[in-house]
Amino acid sequence: MNLERGKRVLALLWLLTMQQSVAQTFDPFSAAGIDPARVGEPLALDTRFIDQHDQPVRLGNLLNGQPTLLVPLYYRCPNVCGAALSTLFSQLANQPYRIGRDFQVIAFSFDPREDATAAREELAKLGQHWPALTNEPGLHLLTGDAAASQALAASIGFGYRYDEHQQQYAHSSAVAVVTGDGRLSRWLYGLGYQAADLRLALTEAGQGKLGAFKEQLLLLCYHYDPQSGTYNSRIILLLQVAGVATVLALGLFILLALRRERRRLS
Repeated sequence: MNLERGKRVLALLWLLTMQQSVAQTFDPFSAAGIDPARVGEPLALDTRFIDQHDQPVRLGNLLNGQPTLLVPLYYRCPNVCGAALSTLFSQLANQPYRIGRDFQVIAFSFDPREDATAAREELAKLGQHWPALTNEPGLHLLTGDAAASQALAASIGFGYRYDEHQQQYAHSSAVAVVTGDGRLSRWLYGLGYQAADLRLALTEAGQGKLGAFKEQLLLLCYHYDPQSGTYNSRIILLLQVAGVATVLALGLFILLALRRERRRLS
């Protein structure tokens, strides 16, 4: 009797150990990383998906030679994906470029269980707030098989993994900015970027083909910060550096003046 009870206890301990081991194996932070080394590299342009109209499409054909905003997500995400698209659309509504005329927007689901119905449901939600944007021909909401989404995600350095315990995908929230010839240009991270960041990123990805002279000139005054995924003013940075240099020079001048005065008195 004691032997049988001991076996049960050992089995229970083994089961708990295995569950803990599985939980420790899944690291959402490593699974959801973005590889910045992929910037400048070509996308998997031959991958094929299904768009919101149930039509098969090739990714490379959707770019149409224009800079493109590429959003990796899944439409029925219970967390940040909906907010990511809402943030993007709210910023698109506040900048001069137009979807279809100047650039393309492509969202692709990395959940192979989703189909065009899920894409249309998301489109309907966005249409409640931005009907003009959701009717633009340059907007593409894609779904596809696991091989296609994995190939595209790998080409932009976007990591994700399904968490069996949580029944959700671990992934980052970011928008990839792509050049017209299909190369990764920049990342806009999270939900904190502004319309100006979006405009500058599209202008830069346009490689001189997008934006008036004033937009091109802005790129000379701003630099991209890969850590924050935003554009910071070079002029402000230069003023800050100049201010610090002035304070240091003034301090040095005062120190030398005091030394000379002490020597004179002694």
